[in-house]
Amino acid sequence: MGAVPRVPVRVPTHPSVPYTEASRPLPGRVHRPARVFSCPCPSPVLEHTLHTPRLPRGLGPRAIPSQGPGDPWPRGLQRFNTTASEAAEVELLACLTDLRWARRLARHRPYPDLSALLAAADEATYDLTPADLMAALAREPRATLPPRGSHSAAHTALTAAHAAYEHRFGHVFVLCLDGFPPEEALDQVLHGIRSRLGNDPEEERVLAAEELRRLARGRITRMLSRHHRAGESQESTDSGHSDSPYVQV
Repeated sequence: MGAVPRVPVRVPTHPSVPYTEASRPLPGRVHRPARVFSCPCPSPVLEHTLHTPRLPRGLGPRAIPSQGPGDPWPRGLQRFNTTASEAAEVELLACLTDLRWARRLARHRPYPDLSALLAAADEATYDLTPADLMAALAREPRATLPPRGSHSAAHTALTAAHAAYEHRFGHVFVLCLDGFPPEEALDQVLHGIRSRLGNDPEEERVLAAEELRRLARGRITRMLSRHHRAGESQESTDSGHSDSPYVQV
């Protein structure tokens, strides 16, 4: 009996990724960045990226808290890692007002560095349900209102813009201003509201969730910075030296 001849099998060189129901973004959630996976096909190894939804209008690159190599505030992170769970949750609730989000971050301590803490905060924010997101937005303060009586025209314009936004979308306007100088804050908020009023509700929920994530990152960074300075001040007091390099005469 002769050998069975081998039939060559062609392997597609460009595997496609079908768009399925599972690949659609969930309503109201922050969209995670697309992940890149290696294809198990023979050499050459090909890579493809999963479907990523188009970002809504107005979502562009913006400065975020710097994350250089190492931990910039070791005392601050150490204090956060070792404080009581209840106290850590209270501090985290000041960064994003969702109890499950705060408990999740507090429960997964200790964190080795700031980058790890911020990454965990991002993941917890991505997992907010639409109801969680709306509840967190309901507890957010209005973005940058000048004191009443000063810049009265700007105050009137911004108050009216906030009211129009809240009437359309049912929650306050949120915008992370990290990276912008204080003198530009008012213009940025007013421009942001006006440019986003034309979004549909689902598109705006995605933008609001992303801004909430950015706000939480900045607040966590500043929280660790405050803890670090407090630790340095306490260490200086314990050693009997003043923080100031000048001697009072």
